[in-house]
Amino acid sequence: MKNTLYIVVPCYNEEACLDETTKRLLDKLKQLISSQVIAKDSRIVYIDDGSKDQTWSKIENLKSPVIGIKLSRNRGHQNALLAGLMYAKDHADIVISMDADLQDDINAIDKMLEKYKDGYEIVYGVRSERKTDSAFKRNTALAFYKIMNVLGAEVVYNSADYRLMSKRALEELSQYKEVNLFLRGLVPLIGLKSAEVEYPRAERFAGESKYPVKKMVKFAWDGITSFSIKPIRFVLWLGIIIFIISLIVTIYALITKLTGNAVSGWTFTTCSIWILGGLQMASLGLVGEYIGKIYAESKARPRYVIEKIVEHK
Repeated sequence: MKNTLYIVVPCYNEEACLDETTKRLLDKLKQLISSQVIAKDSRIVYIDDGSKDQTWSKIENLKSPVIGIKLSRNRGHQNALLAGLMYAKDHADIVISMDADLQDDINAIDKMLEKYKDGYEIVYGVRSERKTDSAFKRNTALAFYKIMNVLGAEVVYNSADYRLMSKRALEELSQYKEVNLFLRGLVPLIGLKSAEVEYPRAERFAGESKYPVKKMVKFAWDGITSFSIKPIRFVLWLGIIIFIISLIVTIYALITKLTGNAVSGWTFTTCSIWILGGLQMASLGLVGEYIGKIYAESKARPRYVIEKIVEHK
């Protein structure tokens, strides 16, 4: 019996890419079905994440084997992706997630399915090269993966959200209830047998990147604060070190005063106040960030709301 494959593709303002993406994915599905690798009831699932262009209109007008899911409002890439994964979990044996911009090599799907056949429950798509990215993006991405690993998060190097997950892996993922989603960190926590498939990253087919610098920084920051408390511990040790230094400075000041060698210390005093004040404000901000995440988690609001599902028979 052949396994049913669902390809999950979150979309936000992707009208420029959608026609070509659909064509290539349909061609891939037909090839895999004709070669009897997957079942005939395999599908493509598009999730519209509150797009402001004609993305949903295009999705709605597509025919089988395409399924459209429209979220009630923009909830962000990770929530849109999760919505698609949780829908597919109830219908498919295997789910592959990818972006709509065609930067991920669709032909890597064949290798992912081979790995699944070999017994792997999760298969990560890993970029073998990033020549199409700017030097800034390449270097910041490299720094991000290194920082995440130093902080203790199990992030697969140079992987994004192009991955295969079995039905069992998705069932386990559904047990993770956090509101602050960072799937690149969550999926490795599942711990099931995994493998990697390398592929060259292509240029975006059309349209503009949905991850400008501001969003990239926010995404990285959410990942760090969602998966590690080491920044909080760093603040603690920084406070201890500053306290020890302040004791040494106090002893030095007292000795200077008692020996009659006291001099005007306006510059030293002013700099100390500003430096310590800045450190205190930064530390409070960091602690506040974690408290804010606790606050968001405690409310347990739904991560997304599905407005409409279009299932063509």
